[in-house]
Amino acid sequence: MRIYRLYTLLAAALISLSACDSFLDMQPTNASNAETAIATTDDAQVAINGIMRAMSSSSYYGRNFMLYGDVKGGDLTIYSAGRGMDALYSFNHAPTSGSYSGYWSTGYYCIMQVNNLIENIERLEAAGQTGFDSYKGQALTLRALFYFDLVRLYGLPYNYDKTALGVPNITQTLEASAQPTRATVEENYAQILSDLKAGALLLADNKKPVDSYVGYFANIALQARVNLYMERYAEALAAAEELIESKKYSLYAPDDWVDSWRKQYGTESILELGIDTESDLGSSSLGFYYMQYGRKKNAMGWFLASDYFLDRLGEDPNDVRWGVMDVDEEDYDFDTGRRGSCYKYMGSVDMVGDGKETATAVNIKVIRLSEIYLIAAEAALQTGDKEAAASYLNAIRQRAPHLEPATAATVSIDMILDERSKELFGEGHRFFDMIRCNRSIEYNDDFQSVPISQREKVIDRTFYKIVLPISQDELNANPALRSQQNPGY
Repeated sequence: MRIYRLYTLLAAALISLSACDSFLDMQPTNASNAETAIATTDDAQVAINGIMRAMSSSSYYGRNFMLYGDVKGGDLTIYSAGRGMDALYSFNHAPTSGSYSGYWSTGYYCIMQVNNLIENIERLEAAGQTGFDSYKGQALTLRALFYFDLVRLYGLPYNYDKTALGVPNITQTLEASAQPTRATVEENYAQILSDLKAGALLLADNKKPVDSYVGYFANIALQARVNLYMERYAEALAAAEELIESKKYSLYAPDDWVDSWRKQYGTESILELGIDTESDLGSSSLGFYYMQYGRKKNAMGWFLASDYFLDRLGEDPNDVRWGVMDVDEEDYDFDTGRRGSCYKYMGSVDMVGDGKETATAVNIKVIRLSEIYLIAAEAALQTGDKEAAASYLNAIRQRAPHLEPATAATVSIDMILDERSKELFGEGHRFFDMIRCNRSIEYNDDFQSVPISQREKVIDRTFYKIVLPISQDELNANPALRSQQNPGY
C-alpha cells in the first residue's frame, strides 16, 4: 500500500526533523532500524517533534486542511476561477484529478510515525525502562486527532450514517505489502475515543498549559470536540467544563482579541503548532491564501469572505473581529471597500506576523479556548440547560458589543452556529459544522458569477461529494480498497 511504502522510505527523515531548533542536531535514524530507533526519552522527543512538523505541511494544518473546512462551508468565495485550489470551492473532485490525496498520504504518514513511536515505547517499557508516559500520551492523542480528521474527510458524519465506511484503522506498523481495508465510521470513532481516554490517563500528571506540544488539556479539548460530533452532549459538556473550570486558560478581553493573533502561545491557545523558518510556507502559506490580491508579491487573492459571512459579521459594525479583516480586490478603498480578506495568519492587517523573521511564519492555532466555550454552549443547549448555554455563548458574543446578549429564552443552535462562524472564521470548522448539524450550505457563486458545474448553489449532506474520493493511485497501490470507493466516484 502506497502510504506504508512512503512510511518505510521516509521514516528516518521525519523522525530526525524537529519543531524546535534545540533538537536539530540530534542524530537521524534510518528506515532499516526504525523499530529500534527510539532508545531514550530524548529519542522519543525527537520523534514527537517530527510528527508535529509533519502536521504543519501544506497538505495538513499548514494550509489545505484548514482551507477545506472553510472553503466548502459557505463562508468563503472566489473572485476568479483558475487561480489554484478552487477545486475545493467547486467540489471538482474525482479519483484521478482533484482528489487532494495529500490529506490521505500525510494523515497516514503521521499515523505510521505515531504507531512506530508507540511500539518502540512499549518495547522499552517491557524491558523495564520508565519515563515514557508523556510521550505515549501525546502519541495516542495525536493518533486520535489524525483519525478524527481523516474520518471527517472520507467518511459520512457520525450522526448521519455511522455504518458507512470511514478509513482503515491502523494501530500498528505494517509491511509494505499490507492491504488494509476501510473500517466503518463507528469503528473509527471508537478507536478515537479509546486513544483519547488512554492518552488522558498518561498525560494527567502534568495539568499545565504546554506550548507547541500536546498536553493533558489538549486531549480534553479534543474529547469535547469529538463527543460533540458524536452528539454525546453530556460527555462533550463535561470535557468542556473541565477545561473551562480549570482556569488554566483564559479568554481574551474584546480589546485584546485582535492583537492575540500577533502572539505565540497566548492565553487561549490549547493546541498550537509552532511554525519556524524551516516550516514557513511563505507565499504558499495559509496567510497568503486569505490575503488580498496583489497585497504582496505572489498574493493571488485565492479566497475571500462571502457576502453571507460579511453580512453575519456586519450585524455589529463594532465587532472586534473586523480587526483582522481588510479590503479585498473588489474595492481597494479601506473606508468603503469590501473587507473580505482575512489576516489572522499574517498576525494582523499590517502583516507583522507573530514575532518571527517573516510574517508568514505564524503559528497555527489548532484548538482555542473560545471553541471550547462554544462547544459548552451547544452541548448545554442540547442537554436542556439553556441558562448555561446562554452564559457560555455570551462569553464569546461580547466580542460584538452592540448585539443583545443571549438569554435562556433566545439562545438557539443557529445563534451558536453563527457565533462559531464569526469566531472561528478561517480556522477550518464551518463546513464540518454545517454538515454535522444537517444544515444546507449556500455558496456565494453570484459574487463574481464564476461558473460552477460540479455542484449546485445549495447543497446538503445528501450530496455525495461532501466526502472525498480515494485517489486512483491509492486504489492501484491497494487493490483491496477498489470495492470500497466512496459512492458516486
